[in-house]
Amino acid sequence: MQERYKDRRLYFNELANTSRDYYLDYTGDFLQISSETRVLEIGCGEGGNLAPFAEKGCHVCGIDINGGQIQNARRFFEEDGLKGTFIHSDFLSVTIPKTAADQYDLILVHDVIEHIEPPYKLQFFEQMKSFMKPAGIAFFGFPAWQMPFGGHQQICKGRISKIPFLHLLTEHTYRKLLERAGEESSTVEELCSIKRSRMPVERFEKLVVQSEMEVLKRTFWVINPHYKQKFHLMPLREVWPFNAIPYLRNIYTTSAWYLIRQRG
Repeated sequence: MQERYKDRRLYFNELANTSRDYYLDYTGDFLQISSETRVLEIGCGEGGNLAPFAEKGCHVCGIDINGGQIQNARRFFEEDGLKGTFIHSDFLSVTIPKTAADQYDLILVHDVIEHIEPPYKLQFFEQMKSFMKPAGIAFFGFPAWQMPFGGHQQICKGRISKIPFLHLLTEHTYRKLLERAGEESSTVEELCSIKRSRMPVERFEKLVVQSEMEVLKRTFWVINPHYKQKFHLMPLREVWPFNAIPYLRNIYTTSAWYLIRQRG
C-alpha cells in the first residue's frame, strides 16, 4: 500500500493540488467560478478536491459514506481556514434539495462511479440530477476498467498491489489470490465489488444517454493528471484515433474525464 493511503493529510494535499491545477480550469470552460458558485462533491473523502473551490470562495459541500473521512475533511478544512459543509451519508439516501437555491452549479464525481454496484448506477444518476441546477454541470473522472490498475488493487497492503491487470481475472480466481496474499476481508470484498461495478468508457456513455443527459466535454488521459502528484509524471492526453477506438481505449486510458449536463 502506498504511503498516501495511510497518511490522509498527504492524500488530501495531493488531491487539492490536482484539483487546483486541473479541475478549476476544466470545469471553468462551462462555468464561471465565483463566490456565488455552489459546488457539491459526491464521495468526497477528505475533501481535497473541494479545497481549491473553497479557496475561491465557493459554497462547497461534500458527501461521503465513510464517517472517518468526513471527520478528517472537517478537520483539514478547519486547519486550512476553509469553509465547507460535510455530510456523512450514503448519497442515495440524502434528502433531495427542496428549492433551486439549494441545488448546485457544479457536482464533482471523481473516482466514485466505478464503486457503485450495477443495480444502482442509473439511480445514482437520477439522484444526482435532483441536486443540479437546471444549467448545472457534473464532472466525472474515473479509470477505464481494463487499464493496468483499473481494479484499484493498489490499495492492497502486500506485493500484490503492484501487479497490473490482476483485476481482469475471474472473480473467483481474483478473490482466492487476494485471500492467499493475506489481504483483509474488507479489502477483498471492496475489490470484488469494484470488479462487479467496473466502468468501461462505453458503459458510462450509455448511462449518460439513459439518464437523459449529454456530454459537453470529454478527455481521455494516457497519463492521469493526478500522476503528477503521485509519481511526478507529466499528464498526457490521448489523441485521435486512439481516443476513438471503442473497447481498446479502455486498456490505456488511466483516467476518463467528462463534463455532462441535463438535456433540454
